[in-house]
Amino acid sequence: PVDVVASLEAPCPASRLFESVDDLGLYSGWLDLVHRAEPDESASNAWHVELRAGIGPLTRSKKLRMQRTVHDPVAGLARFERHELDGRQHSPWVLEAVVTALGSGSMLTMNLHYGGSLWTGGLVERALTDQIINGRQRLLAILATTP
Repeated sequence: PVDVVASLEAPCPASRLFESVDDLGLYSGWLDLVHRAEPDESASNAWHVELRAGIGPLTRSKKLRMQRTVHDPVAGLARFERHELDGRQHSPWVLEAVVTALGSGSMLTMNLHYGGSLWTGGLVERALTDQIINGRQRLLAILATTP
C-alpha cells in the first residue's frame, strides 16, 4: 500500500481553501497527479479521473471513477473514494482533504491512500510526494489570484 500525507498553510480563510479541494474537477489545475477529472453524468458527486505519475522517463497512468463520500464544509472535510460501477472488486484509492482555520489563514492536510500493488514501491511514493510538493505552490498561486 501507499500512503502519502502532505500539508500546506494558506493565507486565506478556511472556507476559501475548502472550495479549492472539495471538487475533484479543480485538481488538474494544480496537482499533476490528477491529469484529468471530468464529472460523471450519472452522479453529481463523482468524477472520471485519470491519474499520472512520472518516474524518470516512465509514466504510469490509471483511469478510475472517484466518488465524494464525505462532504462537510463546516468541518472542512472532503473525502473521495474509488467507486467503480462495473461490479468487479478494485484496489482502493482514497483521497482525504481536511481544512482547518489557522490564525488569519488556514491549513490543508491531504492524505492519499492506495491499497493495491501496481503503484507501490519507494520510487512511486517519492514521485507522488514530489507531485504533491509541486502542487502546493500552484495551489497557493491560484488562491492568491482568485477571489
